[in-house]
Amino acid sequence: MSKKSNELVSNRRAFHDYEILETFEAGIVLKGTEIKSLRSGGGGLQEAYVKVLSNELWLVGASIAPYKFGNIQNHEEKRDRKLLMHKKEIQRLKQATQEKGLTIVALSIFLKSGRAKLKLALAKGKKSYDKRSAIKERDDKRRIDRMMKDHGK
Repeated sequence: MSKKSNELVSNRRAFHDYEILETFEAGIVLKGTEIKSLRSGGGGLQEAYVKVLSNELWLVGASIAPYKFGNIQNHEEKRDRKLLMHKKEIQRLKQATQEKGLTIVALSIFLKSGRAKLKLALAKGKKSYDKRSAIKERDDKRRIDRMMKDHGK
């Protein structure tokens, strides 16, 4: 991402539950008050995933809170949102999810040159023992770094 980009919403849980294989960037089709709500911090990707329907990508389960200064034209909080990507990339993602049993996970929504973009990833679900080993490795690394820091004094 460039220096102009600005992360609005992130899905940290995805890094815990999935092994990220490859990341992509897609545009999001938003309605009027959705971008205002995102800019004010009203969004969540915890239960969000991406699915391919008739050669189009759709973001499902993402929550963008209703804009607090909106009127009757305010948006629905949990509607499906269309994603914009090149046809070849969509075909590649569709093929990977069908053949290899992978899934497409939403990682974050960010701004790039004033436009909302979604960072999505081709991912493989982790088993519970994989999650435990990842936590153990992280804790071991922290302990070693702490010991090295204390030893250096």
